[in-house]
Amino acid sequence: MELVAGCYEQVLFGFAVHPEPKASEDHEQKWTPVADFTHHAHTASLSAVAVNSRFVVTGSKDETIHIYDMKKKIDHGALVHHNGTITCLKFYGNRHLISGAEDGLICVWDAKKWECLKSIKAHKGQVTFLSIHPSGKLALSVGTDKTLRTWNLVEGRSAFIKNIKQNAHIVEWSPRGEKYVVVILNKIDVYHLDTASLSGTITNEKRISSVTFLSESVLAVAGDEEVVRFFDCDSLTCLCQFKAHENRVKDMFSFEIPEHHVIVTASSDGFIKMWKLQQDKKVPPSLLCEINTNSRLTCLGVWLDRATDVKESLPPAAQPSPVSKEEQPKINRKESGDGVQEEERQSEPNTRKRGSSGDGEKPAGADSLVSAKKRKMAGMLEKKKRKKKKI
Repeated sequence: MELVAGCYEQVLFGFAVHPEPKASEDHEQKWTPVADFTHHAHTASLSAVAVNSRFVVTGSKDETIHIYDMKKKIDHGALVHHNGTITCLKFYGNRHLISGAEDGLICVWDAKKWECLKSIKAHKGQVTFLSIHPSGKLALSVGTDKTLRTWNLVEGRSAFIKNIKQNAHIVEWSPRGEKYVVVILNKIDVYHLDTASLSGTITNEKRISSVTFLSESVLAVAGDEEVVRFFDCDSLTCLCQFKAHENRVKDMFSFEIPEHHVIVTASSDGFIKMWKLQQDKKVPPSLLCEINTNSRLTCLGVWLDRATDVKESLPPAAQPSPVSKEEQPKINRKESGDGVQEEERQSEPNTRKRGSSGDGEKPAGADSLVSAKKRKMAGMLEKKKRKKKKI
């Protein structure tokens, strides 16, 4: 696995993490982080990061989205469509990336061909955050126009608009999609999907900067303080809290691997820390490892190399997917977004802009993207020549 973090200093860090052999059954297993790469990713501070089984993408105040192929360890190019800071990036599986920015747009990208399939004017102000339902059918977004918007991702249109009293800056679905939370300053409103109503409000001590669900009902909350708290979304009570850093916690990421349920935290103090969660969430987690980047961290992701995982694996772009209809989960097959893809291929063929790196140089890895275009152009010219000869 690889911990990736962006910072104010325009750099993306990558640290490979490996488990050490256990000293004994009584001792907690330690993990060793090894610096893998430090990439000067953008011309302004990094604001968002997202990860799927092959790529890491980063968004920045320089208005670009950069793509990194983690298998080949190369810069794969850049997406230039937004006008304004990229505020949020979310992958849905290996097929789609959704981006939001200060220009009020939400863009749906084909994560294989890196084409913009849909560009939606989502909010009158800025898009501050978005979250995709586990089914891939819906997305929620919040913006500076004091609205919470529900999006039908299959048809690429607005499904519902809810006015809220203040500007929310985080919205997050639970793992099963049965509830979602909306964060405004230091308050978390919990909504249940079946009733579509507010079921309660959790109040944190300081302004909240990041939330992540640890289970369907347990939410980890971090903010402008050194402490991380676990809240029960049903009883609205604090289960436990622990001091994670020496400065405010900027971002969190949780995931499960065999024998471990892990939460990773990144802070303005420059540290990335990996914690092992206990089965009982009333018990604070134990530290597995920590890394000092000596930078002011802003965003975080974890890349898990799941080459053998059928659901997560990315087939080569030039070949059909090796996953048969029987093997593929129904939800993924239904909601792959093919309807959006076909519709937008006809109506918005020129929305893609690629290979625009901040320093004006062509990014490494863009050759394959450019050569495909050249081959297509050469084929078209050849056809025209043959037509002329016939005449």
